[in-house]
Amino acid sequence: MQEKVSDIGQIAITVSDVGKALGFYRDCLGLDFLFSPSPTLAFVQAGAVRLMLSTPQGAGTVGGNSILYFKVSDIEAVFEAVLARGGTAERAPQLAAQMPDHALWTGFLRDPDGNLVALMEEKR
Repeated sequence: MQEKVSDIGQIAITVSDVGKALGFYRDCLGLDFLFSPSPTLAFVQAGAVRLMLSTPQGAGTVGGNSILYFKVSDIEAVFEAVLARGGTAERAPQLAAQMPDHALWTGFLRDPDGNLVALMEEKR
């Protein structure tokens, strides 16, 4: 049997200021804070996936990361709540695709370093 990877366990996000980024991911998005072993490193929990917030340490460019898509159950309300808590809007929630059994909605925000963060809801 061939070995294969399965679930994502952790995603690293390169930021310029871990404290400022932690404020966004913890306070604006509402993710659970796990621990911070140093001023240049912090961890938060997003469901089953851990996010590592780190300053550049030999790899990664601030603001040049892939997009994180967070599942939500009421995209409009979550988007507005994140904005009210200090998030920056990139694109308000809108229909992205009509699937056979649901409508996929997405909205986009930016963290303090300009990393794109997405919200997604599968409306049934």
